[in-house]
This record gives sequence, C-alpha cells and structure tokens, in this order.
Amino acid sequence: MKSIKSQPSIFVIFGGTGDLNSRKITPALYNLYLDDWLPDHFAVIGTGRTKLTNEEFRATLLEGINQFSRNGKADKKKWEEFSAHITYIVSDINNAKSYSAFSESIKSFEAEWKLPANIIYYLAVAPQFFPTIATNISKNALCADIAKTRIVIEKPFGHDLESAKDLNNLLKGIFDEKQIYRIDHYLGKETVQNIMAFRFANALFEPQWNRNYIDHVQISVTEQLGVGDRGEYYEGSGALRDMVQNHILQLLCIVAMEVPVDFSSDEIRDRKVDVLRAMRRFGPGDIKKRVVRGQYSAGWMEGKEVPGYREETKVNPESNTETFAAVKFFIDNWRWEGVPFYVRTGKRMQQSSSVITIQYKDVPHSIFPTEASENWGQNRLVISIQPEMSIRLQVQAKRPGLNMVLNPVDMVFDYKGTYASETPEAYETLLLDVMQGDQTLFMRGDQVEAAWELIMPILTSWETKQSLSFPNYVADTWGPELAEALVAQDGYHWFTLPIHKKK
Repeated sequence: MKSIKSQPSIFVIFGGTGDLNSRKITPALYNLYLDDWLPDHFAVIGTGRTKLTNEEFRATLLEGINQFSRNGKADKKKWEEFSAHITYIVSDINNAKSYSAFSESIKSFEAEWKLPANIIYYLAVAPQFFPTIATNISKNALCADIAKTRIVIEKPFGHDLESAKDLNNLLKGIFDEKQIYRIDHYLGKETVQNIMAFRFANALFEPQWNRNYIDHVQISVTEQLGVGDRGEYYEGSGALRDMVQNHILQLLCIVAMEVPVDFSSDEIRDRKVDVLRAMRRFGPGDIKKRVVRGQYSAGWMEGKEVPGYREETKVNPESNTETFAAVKFFIDNWRWEGVPFYVRTGKRMQQSSSVITIQYKDVPHSIFPTEASENWGQNRLVISIQPEMSIRLQVQAKRPGLNMVLNPVDMVFDYKGTYASETPEAYETLLLDVMQGDQTLFMRGDQVEAAWELIMPILTSWETKQSLSFPNYVADTWGPELAEALVAQDGYHWFTLPIHKKK
C-alpha cells in the first residue's frame, strides 16, 4: 500500500452544516490531522444551502470539535493550521448547475498542488437525497476517474429490499463498485476489528470455533436512551431496520465467517456474504417462534421520569413501531449447523452496551463432587464493544483454600489496561480507509441486499399485523418478557455485563 502522504485528498461534504459533520466527520478528520495521518495536501469542502462565509463555517465546526473530539478542545495553533484547509460553498444539491463550483474548486486545488487528488464525496444528508446527489455528480462529470473518485453513503441504505436494489442499481450505473463506500460506523470500532485478529491470528481459538465446541452465540446492542427528537425518523424505521439489518448482522457475519484466504477486502466481504446466504430463512410459522418485538412505556431512568415511546415528540399515539427486537437466527452450513445465534437490541433498557457472548458447550463429564461445583458455569468468551472495550475468557478455577471448590474466573484483555495510546474513533478508521482506497470495513452491494432479503419476511409480517400488546416493557428494564422466553425455552438466559450506575 502506498503511503497516505503521497496521495492528496479532497473531501466534498454534502450536508456540511449538518449534525453528522459537526459531531463525527470533521472531528475525525481533525484527529487524523493531529496524529499525522492526513496527506500533506488535503482540502475539506463543506456545502449547504445556508449562506456562510468560510470563517463562519469554520467557527461552527470548531464548536463541534471542542464538544465531540476525543482529544478535547482544539489547540489554537493546530486548529488554525487545520482550518486553513476548510472552505465552504453555498449550493443547492437539487440544482445540477451548482455542482460546477465543486469542479472549479477541485481543479484549483490540483493546479496549486501540481498533483492529482483523491476526490471523496461524502453524503452526510437524508437518504432521500442520495439519488439526486449521485445523479448530479454524474451530470457534471465529477466521478469519471474510477481510481481517484469515491462516494461515501451513510445508512440507512434503502428502506427495504426493493429500495436497496433501486439505490444499488442507480449507483452502479454511475460509479464502479470500487468507488462506493457504504459506511457502517460499527465496523470501524476497535474491538470489532479485533474479532478477526483474535480468531485468525491465534491457533488457540479457530480450531474450536464451530458447532462441536460452541453451544450458542448472543449479540446484544442495547441503549438507555429513548428516541428523543428522532421520533419522526424512528417511526419510519424501528429497531429491526435501525440496528439489526445493518450493525448487528455485520457483527454476526464477522463472528460466523469462514477463514478468508487473505486480508484483501473482496475476500473478506465474500466470506461475510456467504454467512448471510447460509442463514435460515423465515417462513410464516417461524416468526412467532423465533422473533420478538417490543415497545417501551413510561418509567424512571436514573431517578428521572421518562415518557413512553408513544408519548415522544412526533410519534403516533397508536404507533406500531418496535423499539425492541430479538431474533433467533440459524446458519445452515457445516460449521454452525444447529447452533442458535440470539440477537437483541432495544431502547430505554437498563444499560447501554454492545456485547458478543460465545457460550461454549459444557464438559462431557465432571469428575468433581457436587459440593465443589455449586458455582459451576460453562466457559464463555465475552467480547465487549462498549461501554468498556475488552475481551474476556471465563473459565473454571479452584478457589484458594483446603477444599476443592470451583468458581468462574475471568482472563481479561482490556484495552485501557494494556495500551497507553488513545483508541481512535470509528470514523477516524473509516475515513482513513476511504482515503487509502481500502473497502474491507465497508459493505458491498450484494451484502446489503442479502441482509435485507433475510429480514424482509419479519418486516412484512410486523407491518401488516398490529401489535395488541404495545407497549410491553417498562423503561429501565431488559425488554419484554417474551424476549427472556425466547432464550429460556432453550435452557439459556441473556448475558449482561455488570451494571455500573452513575454516581
């Protein structure tokens, strides 16, 4: 791979005055600059309909960096150096003629640097504008160089299978697949990337990573927050679309994928698509048995009264939208046949966390007396993505003393305790990969469509059948009772990290 220093880059950020740019994109670029990852020649072009000068635009971005950057408030000298690379262009994304300003600005930078640049179009806008922007980029011949121009698409990528196919077809009619970066920030998280390292770089784990040794797998992504001011968006989404179709299925693919031949982006993404294609489909009778939906009611969170979902701003008082989803998946291949993969996600739950739990099968025969094994527990591998970043292996060990008493102990790899350096934010990793042309952590078109195809029977069933039990879980709980029954009927329970309440 060529050094990033040799590749000038120009970011054109559509939705430059929006929340995503302020909270994530520009703070990530600034942190990359502080850590000396950006090329010597780079430019950030923000665009929006709001009339702002360069100075006014930079001032709004500085507020975002001071609030959201992992490095804290910006150093005055470093900010002045970085912000000199930022310009703002007033533009109407619906007006194709206004895109000529981007072409002129790009040509100006390349002439000044006397070098060609990677051009990255970042669509930090609402999904309904994706086709318009892509089409207008094409009309202005701003994406002809396949090797140098790239487009970054935020989720949600489609609202269902048909809309995802339509968007894919439109983009592929304009761009080559190598130019399209469908971003899922979960894949940029440090612990998520470490799953592959953990599996494929250690002879200890991969030989036992199959149905012969693993009992079941759990993936939980839970939030304490409600929908807040996102009620209008969430009404058209729901937990299954918002989290399961993308984030959670991506995590499942990394856990379940076969060993790739090498670390090339297409080889890794091929193995992920293999997982999605092997996953057991949902027939009409399966949804009631393998899927649970829920919606939170009013309650108390950390001493404060919070409204139920139907009382949130811009939410239908009789809403049928789920704020919780739990699904039991199966992967029908030689490695995983018969091993259940339980996933759950929800809002207004007791803890904000993202945890993957690999539950191993019990020993075939215990040689220890009953009194020695009162605290017996099966071995677990627990991968915590947030709030803590850690990988812990839970094993049985003898408790100190004269008697033979066994209890579970943890062998822990903790990021904070192991590494002194600051962990980069997910967007830093992903933006650097875009500049370097590395698509490993980005979703391919066929992968997106395979994920939609898998969950469409569930979505169709829920949208055509009104839930008579909503709301069915109280804020600050672990979701509806049926979610517990989903795993309890198989003899399991949901694994949760110890809760550390705020003081």
